[in-house]
Amino acid sequence: MNDSEFFTFHHLGVAVRSIEKALPSYEKLFGYRLLSGPFRDPIQRVSVCFLGRGEGGDITIELVEPADEDSPVGKLLDKGAGAYHLCYEAADMDEALRRVADQGCIIVAKPAPAVAFGNRRIAWFYTPARQLIEVLERSL
Repeated sequence: MNDSEFFTFHHLGVAVRSIEKALPSYEKLFGYRLLSGPFRDPIQRVSVCFLGRGEGGDITIELVEPADEDSPVGKLLDKGAGAYHLCYEAADMDEALRRVADQGCIIVAKPAPAVAFGNRRIAWFYTPARQLIEVLERSL
């Protein structure tokens, strides 16, 4: 199985100062609706929710709000970031991280449970081009 078959696109992460303030724009301008959340994740130090339009082939958007002053997402927002990460699911987290490391990626956060995904594990890495990627452990 090659990498393109191993990883499945899951969502686009967008940093926002306030989910409550950002949500109406996504609903009114783009027709998105709240799919799940918000969830507060103390490990990641964020609150998140997921939006979609219920149309085949459309992407899911994760709005990510800093949960405290030291949240890494707050620092991204200070630099003007908006859309800042892509998330891919993988059936085998350990193999996924081995594959990306073999391709020169830098793992920046080891697997940890994520509240928004029912405590499925997530991990984070940078590609050689400095794109931040989240890996989500696929549910069985």
